[in-house]
Amino acid sequence: MARVSNLRINIFLAVVLLASSLILYRLFILSIVNHSSYSRIAQTQSENINNILARGNIYFSENNGVAVLAATNKKFPLVHIIPEQVSLSDKEKAVNGLSGIIDIDKEELRKKIYSQSDVLKVIARRVNNEQIEAVKTLNIKGVGVSYETDRFYPGEGIAANAMGFLGYNAEGNRAGQYGVEEYYEQDLLGKRPGFKSLFNLPDPLGIAGFIRRIVEGESDEKELQPEFDRPMDIVLTVDKNIQNFAEDKLNELINKWQAEKGTIIVQEPETGKILAMASWPSFNPNNYSDAEPEYFLNGSIQEVYEPGSSFKPMIMSAGIDLGKITPQTSYEDKGFVNIAGYTIHNFSNRVFGIQNMTQVLQNSVNTGTMFVENIIGDDNFLNYVINMGFGQKTGIDLPGEVSGDVANLYSGRKINYLTASFGQGIAVTPLQLINAYSTIANGGKLMRPHIVDRIIKEGGEETITNPEIVGIPITEKTAIKLQSMLISVVDHGFDKARIAGYDIAGKTGTAQLPDGKGGYSEDEFIHNFVGFAPAYNAKFTILIKMDKPKGIQFAADSLSPFFKEIAAYLINYYNIPPSRH
Repeated sequence: MARVSNLRINIFLAVVLLASSLILYRLFILSIVNHSSYSRIAQTQSENINNILARGNIYFSENNGVAVLAATNKKFPLVHIIPEQVSLSDKEKAVNGLSGIIDIDKEELRKKIYSQSDVLKVIARRVNNEQIEAVKTLNIKGVGVSYETDRFYPGEGIAANAMGFLGYNAEGNRAGQYGVEEYYEQDLLGKRPGFKSLFNLPDPLGIAGFIRRIVEGESDEKELQPEFDRPMDIVLTVDKNIQNFAEDKLNELINKWQAEKGTIIVQEPETGKILAMASWPSFNPNNYSDAEPEYFLNGSIQEVYEPGSSFKPMIMSAGIDLGKITPQTSYEDKGFVNIAGYTIHNFSNRVFGIQNMTQVLQNSVNTGTMFVENIIGDDNFLNYVINMGFGQKTGIDLPGEVSGDVANLYSGRKINYLTASFGQGIAVTPLQLINAYSTIANGGKLMRPHIVDRIIKEGGEETITNPEIVGIPITEKTAIKLQSMLISVVDHGFDKARIAGYDIAGKTGTAQLPDGKGGYSEDEFIHNFVGFAPAYNAKFTILIKMDKPKGIQFAADSLSPFFKEIAAYLINYYNIPPSRH
């Protein structure tokens, strides 16, 4: 009996000791680890801040290594009323006074003021200093100015489609929506998992549950909610200066050709870094509620299109890599190919005669890419398309990325492989296409694109995004041959894209839009131009895309001058020495 009593006492003491240790640990978490978090909460309560408490900053990069503020938290004044506190004799004075100061419907304001509610009601947010002074001059009890902390974007609409905004989630709570704000929500908010995982073991005696309730300070809840922790700051790979220039050029391009949509991406081929990501239409995240919901979409990763001739280097890279062709391999173009009851022509029904593979790219000969597809075979073509990253997400650190569509290449129909060889019947995202060109520029190494350079924790500790090789779809020798071919394309085909003293590589694509009836529109096109420079040691890759331009048919004419302007800006910005002498 004595042994049994001693055993019970020892078990009881062990449980007490364990519970005491966990309680002390809980006190440590509350008083030390989360001290700054709770201090912020107390401060916000005392200052009438009733929106976000704290959120990490987001920064743009610059070439000189300086981080430039892109998103932060800022106090904003608001005008409020507490209807119950407004005396009957002051109610009409308040209605007339406030409606004269603030642009607000007078009847709606009257309903709020006469409601007799004891709850604070916001009448207007982000009011200016003049309005603040005017409200104070009214000197009406129950009418006043408060302050709330909310998200502020100093650059207004800069990189908005990649940045996203702080909005509301499905539960009605403040949360990042779209872009970096959504993808890095947990880091920016500073939330981390609680102790739930420590108590998932079977607990027939209820001891673990007893200890969990002590630690969590809860009674019957089954799951511990995430605990508030220190928010982290984020530094983007996006260079503010390059982004600004790209957006200016995109707006100029859209206005010139009255296009419906547009996208410009600038990428660093060696690392996969996104240096600029511009979409049109766009919005101002400071006033996101004023924008149409479709303006929030990021065209770089959430829209797909048939690339047209800008896809032709992909079939060439497959043919060269397999040793089936060389840049000098020739064939005779007759202007069309008959296959399975279909007749496929070159654009404008041109006939080019004897052509080598470099000339096929220069002159954008559809029958030439079909010639290569027949040589390498359907399965090989499909494998190279997949290995280049098409038909799948790139894995960029942004939400909502789509996979594109290469389903036609699984159909077994020869016609689908042949049309895909010149970029028709398959759909890609702009990011997939620029990433594939960056692979050619980067010696055959396919990189995972990323938009966040590093995450900075409280105290200065940094988590850096390291370049990641996703695959090596073509050899370095193949990549160099493609680089040379694409230089020749610009030298002999796109005089408006050439820059004296530099090797510029690139290819345009002019794709007809599907008409919804199994065919293609005769007068609606998507233009795109993808290229890199200096071609044999590329510092940047540029993609420009424009939907449904008016008054111009070919991308070579519409986009080449804009490509040249962006490339020239980047060469000057990075102080890149000439590659030709």
